Amino acid sequence: MSQKIRIAIQKSGRLNEESLQLLKDCGVSIDNGKDQLKATARNFPLEVLYLRNGDIPQYLRDGVVDIAILGENTLIEKGKDLPILERLGFSKCKVSLAIPKGQKYDSVKDLEGKRIATSYPNTVKEYLASKGVTADLHIINGSVEIAPSIGLADAICDIVSSGSTLFKNNLKEVEQMLTSEAVLTVSPSITEQRQQILNTLKFRMESVLKGRNFKYVLLNIRNEKLDKIIDILPGMKSPTVLPLAESGWSSVHSVVDKNKFWDIIEELKAEGAEGILVCPIEKMVS
Repeated sequence: MSQKIRIAIQKSGRLNEESLQLLKDCGVSIDNGKDQLKATARNFPLEVLYLRNGDIPQYLRDGVVDIAILGENTLIEKGKDLPILERLGFSKCKVSLAIPKGQKYDSVKDLEGKRIATSYPNTVKEYLASKGVTADLHIINGSVEIAPSIGLADAICDIVSSGSTLFKNNLKEVEQMLTSEAVLTVSPSITEQRQQILNTLKFRMESVLKGRNFKYVLLNIRNEKLDKIIDILPGMKSPTVLPLAESGWSSVHSVVDKNKFWDIIEELKAEGAEGILVCPIEKMVS
């Protein structure tokens, strides 16, 4: 392939690190120099542009980049016309409204006519309009958490991950407007040749992400309990069963959804499973 696909990634922070880790897990080796704004993959037709998160939707529309990994919250705020190709499962957060801790709050109606500081004016306007509330928005690019303490606003709208930033600034979360995670999106003007490269990269991403969502489980069980164990374990089609050297015993291999993992392990133990071994799955190719 003579052409390279151009991907936009946030310049710094957690989203940057986890995006680059995903590409690495997809077998894409990127030469990253200090403070570089652009880098090229050594072993895949891909070029990385490091951009401000809020600028990425316009770069996609203009065809400067072909694809991007960015926060869904940014797509909702600035790129609703751009499609989500893949939810990537990392950099999860909420976009919420918060007010000073000592302030009484009963419902979103309490924000009527109040001053709200935010970097997400479109999201706030749409949310408040859906609740029949009108407020005075102050657009701030940066640390909005200090706005109430300096008298600039009565409330804020911002990203909430752990809630520690709100706590430090004597604020409390009162309305969760949306949840967000990293997503893969694409330019409307991507060429056919670059679309083919995207299809290859997307296939790799899907295999990596699927692997992250499952665990590989091996266990030993007496043959008379095999049917019960097979009922518990889902597997891709069905569990793999192999006879052990010791008569009357079998080894059972399967994959388990990580979100149901501990419940399934408890069931397996209750049915007499022994020597349970759990392994991470690097990739899962369908």
